[in-house]
Amino acid sequence: MRFRHLACIVLGIVLFLGFKPAYAQASFKIAKMKYGGGGDWYCNKTSLGNLIKYCNSNLRMNIFPEEDIVEPGSPELFTYPFVHMTGHGNVVFSESEARNLRKYLLSGGFLHIDDNYGLDKFVRREMKKVFPELSFVELPYNHPIYSQKFKFTNGLPKVHEHDGKAPQGFGLVYEGRLVCFYSYECDLGNGWEDQSVYNDPEPVRQKALQMGANLLSFALTSF
Repeated sequence: MRFRHLACIVLGIVLFLGFKPAYAQASFKIAKMKYGGGGDWYCNKTSLGNLIKYCNSNLRMNIFPEEDIVEPGSPELFTYPFVHMTGHGNVVFSESEARNLRKYLLSGGFLHIDDNYGLDKFVRREMKKVFPELSFVELPYNHPIYSQKFKFTNGLPKVHEHDGKAPQGFGLVYEGRLVCFYSYECDLGNGWEDQSVYNDPEPVRQKALQMGANLLSFALTSF
């Protein structure tokens, strides 16, 4: 049975439709995943805060202004409708963490993995622990995640160049539902950072934030 923290479901739908609740203090939160293995899960320190601010200003969401930190094995995982995971290095999920993360995703949760360069082989290995029966598939450009509030007719925007590869958006799809979106060769989270961090042109940052807003919109309405 799929379930989600009831407050997140109701609040997410109401806010997505553009209404302001009378109980503004009942903001929901999103979180960054703290994983084991030694990888820098903590990188992109300003990214989620800026994405939250963008979504609150442009999509009338009421997300708590600061992200939380959550571990894959924590029972607190189930209180977040959207969890973001990034880094450059090794990732390791224990068996119990993999089971908990699977239960979270099957219960209506949504995971965004953003390769900050060097994460790919570890993410693919560890997500096989979570869903042994699934593999990442590249999503077509007409997938709804690319046309929520903002249209991306050619898929993910390119923020930073690494190996001369085009950005790709992969997904884990369970019984027809996208439970995990994986942005690769894109550096989407870097585009959410303060402008002073990378000095990216403002149009590039705006495209990154718009795509991030699409991810949150999709996560709040895809259950």
